[in-house]
Amino acid sequence: MTTTRILKFSGLFAFTLAFLLGCKEDEYTMGALNAPSNLNIVTQVAGQNAANPTGDGSGVVEITATADDVLAYRVAFTEVEDLSSEPIFEVLPAGKMTKKFSKLGDVSYRITVMAYGAGGTSTVATTDVKVKSVYDPDPIVVSNLTGGSSKTWVIDKAQPAHLGVGPYTPGSFVPEWYAAAPFEKEGIVDCFYSSSFIFKQVGPTTFSMQAVTPQGAFTKTGALAGIPGIPGAGDEGCYPYAGASSGFAFIEASSGVDASASTTTSILLSGNTTFIGYGATKKEYEILSITETTMHLRVQGTETGNAWYLKLVAIQ
Repeated sequence: MTTTRILKFSGLFAFTLAFLLGCKEDEYTMGALNAPSNLNIVTQVAGQNAANPTGDGSGVVEITATADDVLAYRVAFTEVEDLSSEPIFEVLPAGKMTKKFSKLGDVSYRITVMAYGAGGTSTVATTDVKVKSVYDPDPIVVSNLTGGSSKTWVIDKAQPAHLGVGPYTPGSFVPEWYAAAPFEKEGIVDCFYSSSFIFKQVGPTTFSMQAVTPQGAFTKTGALAGIPGIPGAGDEGCYPYAGASSGFAFIEASSGVDASASTTTSILLSGNTTFIGYGATKKEYEILSITETTMHLRVQGTETGNAWYLKLVAIQ
């Protein structure tokens, strides 16, 4: 048995060796890996003319990138006044995109395009564009939120899903992943229920919000909090926070959620000292629905890709 196996193996080895020696090795060559060249970025601000150099106020800009020897494009947007922020790149399909900038006023943005070629080669180009964005909120939304002068809101703890979490995508506008039961946070994070948020109409187009937090702020820690004074480590909970006031503006919601599920209007808090309900890194709180006494908000916050939902009730 042993001898037979050795002879069979030896014969196979000899055949294989002869076959390999008789074959000519193929040679493969790879073409030159040239990075994309002549990368050019063209922008067209909607409504731009001699009388309106920063556009018609819609904030819409058509972006077109072209290059030679390119396979794909990615693009990032950064405010010129805050170039220290890390650019976040997204796909620029076929080198074209319609971008809506929602920050109010005349704001300069740096557009960075990265063109990718064969073998992972890349070329980068930038251009700056100044865009005007104005927004006239629905008067009913303004009246319901501020009462025309001042109105105080608290978390509506008796409601199901007064706190919720779901994916931050245009196709989702309900807390798919988690929804708090009525009074669920009592005795756990009491600051969540004892905090109040006062919205004021200071002038025809001027607004402010005051966060009153007798038991601290309900948030995560470190960079996920988005408000000053919160420690860099620890569990989600109540943290010392003296409260603060800031201005805010109404803007068109940037989420892309369909108008059937949203007012398409957001509250944009100024600075980083204030929050509504839950201390999230983002300061745009989309108003999904609002009446004289109830309000449902959605904010992109804490972990990337998460949407936090908050239900509030007016108390005065």
